[in-house]
Amino acid sequence: MKPVVVLGATGSIGRQTLEVAGRLGLPVAAIAARRGSDDLHRLAADHPDARIAVAAPTGEERERLAVLGERISFGPEAVAEAAALPGSVVVNGIVGSAGLEASVAALRAGNRLALANKESLVAGGPVVEAARRAGGGELIPVDSEHSALFQCLTGEDPDRVRRLILSASGGPFRGRTAADLAAVTVAEALDHPTWSMGRRITVDSATMMNKAFEVIEAHLLFGIPYDRIDVVVHPQSVVHSLVEFVDGSIKAQLGEPDMRVPIQYALTYPGRAAGTVPPFDFRDRTLTFEEPDHEAFPALGLGYRAGTAGGSAPAVLNAADEVAVQAFLDGRIGFSSIPVVVERTLDRLPPQEVATVAEVLTADRAARAVAAGQIGCSC
Repeated sequence: MKPVVVLGATGSIGRQTLEVAGRLGLPVAAIAARRGSDDLHRLAADHPDARIAVAAPTGEERERLAVLGERISFGPEAVAEAAALPGSVVVNGIVGSAGLEASVAALRAGNRLALANKESLVAGGPVVEAARRAGGGELIPVDSEHSALFQCLTGEDPDRVRRLILSASGGPFRGRTAADLAAVTVAEALDHPTWSMGRRITVDSATMMNKAFEVIEAHLLFGIPYDRIDVVVHPQSVVHSLVEFVDGSIKAQLGEPDMRVPIQYALTYPGRAAGTVPPFDFRDRTLTFEEPDHEAFPALGLGYRAGTAGGSAPAVLNAADEVAVQAFLDGRIGFSSIPVVVERTLDRLPPQEVATVAEVLTADRAARAVAAGQIGCSC
């Protein structure tokens, strides 16, 4: 199997990727992170043959990392260069739209991109697809839901698909009303009932903005129209997603909620290898499904709105959400204000065509500025 490049190596996806790669005996060609933290130093020591890229180091971090000599490089361009290492499987676990340039670099180089950075596809879908066509790269989703859809669709005729059904855990606030959500705390929003994830994605799961992104991602990955992509709340997080075909048959991919499974599948596809997850036990298991509550969780509808509008609208959705979530984590706005800030930003910025990374980043910056202007308002 091919060597692995791990972007966002100190985050949750990055750490689990390195664990899976080690168990599979895969060489690690490069690791990248935003900062030169102690965790990155340990990873550099654990992988002495890997190139190291640091996107935004402090001056002190540059000095500390200088001992790595020619192995180390700095800046966003260094991360993109790591993604373009020929003959690699690139796992993009970078958080936010900062992962777009690396996704494009990996695909242009003809590499397999194992994509966990949904924001780069959501924000720059047309740009990512153009890079894939130009370079002949391969895109394999790592999100559990899209990995499930990918597995269910393998070998099937796309014209025979009636609809895609994305499952959602419902997050920590499933069953609460819109009024209930006004006073929730950061600690409550970060207490996800089934998944262990980074802070932003955990808050996005709590607002259901994460599922809004996944609807857009499913459309871009599989070419299914938005009116044939549904969401169902499944609190046990065992059924990761489903595909319904025109004959009424439904395929589903099931398993314990463990990100190492879709990560490993993206590394080994089209083959499979033994994993560490114990066999699934169906005994005494109850699986339930519910309709999402669009009134309590309006973020989901914003995803359909931005995706249908196309162009720069998904980039605006993502950037505004990132600003709003950070403001919530910092205690500057309430939980219920997150979708309000995003909606107002979408209202202010009509969709524009995006065909290059620069155009996506221009839309991203404009959305951040507008969203930041909403923070502190009586949202």
